[in-house]
Amino acid sequence: MSYPVEILTLFPGMISGYLGASILGKAQEKGLLSVTLSDVREYAVGKHHVTDDSPYGGGAGMVMKPEPLVAAIEAARAHLPGAKVLLMSPRGPVFTQATARELVRHEAGLILVCGRYEGVDERVMPFLDGELSLGDFVLTGGEIAAMAVVDAVARLVPGVLGNVASSVAESFEEGLLEYPHYTRPPVFRGVEVPAVLQSGDHARIARWRRWKAIKLTQERRPDLFSRLEFGKADQKLLARGEEEL
Repeated sequence: MSYPVEILTLFPGMISGYLGASILGKAQEKGLLSVTLSDVREYAVGKHHVTDDSPYGGGAGMVMKPEPLVAAIEAARAHLPGAKVLLMSPRGPVFTQATARELVRHEAGLILVCGRYEGVDERVMPFLDGELSLGDFVLTGGEIAAMAVVDAVARLVPGVLGNVASSVAESFEEGLLEYPHYTRPPVFRGVEVPAVLQSGDHARIARWRRWKAIKLTQERRPDLFSRLEFGKADQKLLARGEEEL
């Protein structure tokens, strides 16, 4: 079954190259993911297909007009009945791995709306199911955010990743950052791959990776670490030094 996504944007060319490459491109070739790009300008009336205008009350910049955007949303809803319609916006809740897991369970798919300029006319809001943000910073438009959402969600679609375990062991899946990775050569510029990873002792390797994930989260993302609840096994692990693993 293909997971459907439609992206409404003024700049389809910004997105098409990314979606056609690597894992996302292969997922579409396999029929596991279906992404449609819709140009909002096609829904604008008049000779010049104007999609923006100056804001009421004055101020800098332009605002996306409601008529073409709502028309594009309604057309997308007709293509994907039941799909969740989300505007990429700094006003929305921050997109997380938990959000990606929630969205992939919505089998009717996604319609992602890419804002531009100073934002969209507030009268568009009743036609949405919600808003999503990548974080506390400002982008030129919603295209990068939409690509990030599609990428994160698509990785969770069964069959998209070659190794099912890949999506389970990644950063944020358990609220932790991911443990460090190493590959050949065994020594690079005097730095050797940790001996535990070359030991062949899978139980010891698992303990080391878990310990590293916890420690990295504690050091680099104390905000995440403070929200975690550890069982007795993890508490014992935390009390150890690396040489004791």
